[in-house]
Amino acid sequence: MMAYIPRLKEEYRNRVVSALKEEFGYKNVMQVPKLEKIVLSRGVGAAVSDKKLIDYAVDEMTKITGQKAISTISKKDVASFKLRKGMPIGAKVTLRGERMYEFLDRLITSALPRVRDFSGIKATGFDGRGNYNLGVLEQIIFPEIDIDKVNKISGMDITFVTTAKTDKEAKSLLAELGLPFKKN
Repeated sequence: MMAYIPRLKEEYRNRVVSALKEEFGYKNVMQVPKLEKIVLSRGVGAAVSDKKLIDYAVDEMTKITGQKAISTISKKDVASFKLRKGMPIGAKVTLRGERMYEFLDRLITSALPRVRDFSGIKATGFDGRGNYNLGVLEQIIFPEIDIDKVNKISGMDITFVTTAKTDKEAKSLLAELGLPFKKN
């Protein structure tokens, strides 16, 4: 039986690597930047007063990614927010390997096109070291979320961690993988 390989992983191996080698003149396949992981995170500020909200957030992110989300806890006390150290205040999932490519594929083909007035994602989310951050305003763009069961519309941050050394290389990599960047 052939092992299943996600469509984008296949595409990365067969097309993206050679396209990037050509663009940047890499001599070795190992120099070609690759996607290392995708991290989805979400702060749930209201969880200070209502602990159930964390469970909802964890559930939703688990549905979206197909991998169990974990709750994140606060690192210090913030009196003005009535926050104590060690309280759960968010949820996150780190995707690698097959699941990462699967999620990226669904993000590009079904979630992003459902954003209202969508014209591409901003090319300004790079951090200078080849990583890209994308904010999503509503979790309901993901087909896995049942809109009737949503108790509160909230967004999340999606971070793409690549092995690229520069933003230019990272952008080329992500664009080749199919992320729809805005044309300036």
